[in-house]
Amino acid sequence: MKLRTALFAGLLAASATSAFAVNPDVGGAPMFEDKNIVENAVNSKDHTTLVAAVKAAGLVDTLMSKGPFTVFAPVNAAFDALPAGTVDNLLKPENKDTLTKILTCHVVAANAMSKDVNKMAMDDGGTHEVTTVGGCKLWLSVKDNVVWIKDEAGGMAKVTIADVKQSNGVIHVIDKVLLPKM
Repeated sequence: MKLRTALFAGLLAASATSAFAVNPDVGGAPMFEDKNIVENAVNSKDHTTLVAAVKAAGLVDTLMSKGPFTVFAPVNAAFDALPAGTVDNLLKPENKDTLTKILTCHVVAANAMSKDVNKMAMDDGGTHEVTTVGGCKLWLSVKDNVVWIKDEAGGMAKVTIADVKQSNGVIHVIDKVLLPKM
């Protein structure tokens, strides 16, 4: 596992030196490579729930730090698809630990572009396992040039907008909330 982690970090470091491309807009807002994850996310109308959750969990300073981070960022509709009352309940101060666990299961301490994920998945026979900042396991695979993420609860999320470069990593927009095994 340590060899895979070293390989993962090496591939990610190599991708950090690649040429800059124009970032896609996210949630109707431009995303700037010279801004960090939080500075860009607050401008996306599709990520207001995620931003509110990051604030409630006290993770703003972490996601504004140097990184690098790969954030799998669920859109508002992904949070809306959770059972009724789930988000409101998670945002309560007494549930901060659970909220933090869920959110940190969306973050990998690396700068993983989709081409790197594709290579790692292919090198691993189709699926690459990663450990998140929150200690969760995610399984990344690629089908028809689309990155898919399986979480510990067996849910599958699709990357709908890939490779949104940030000054401290990359955001991949996803259509589901990733859940840890509870």
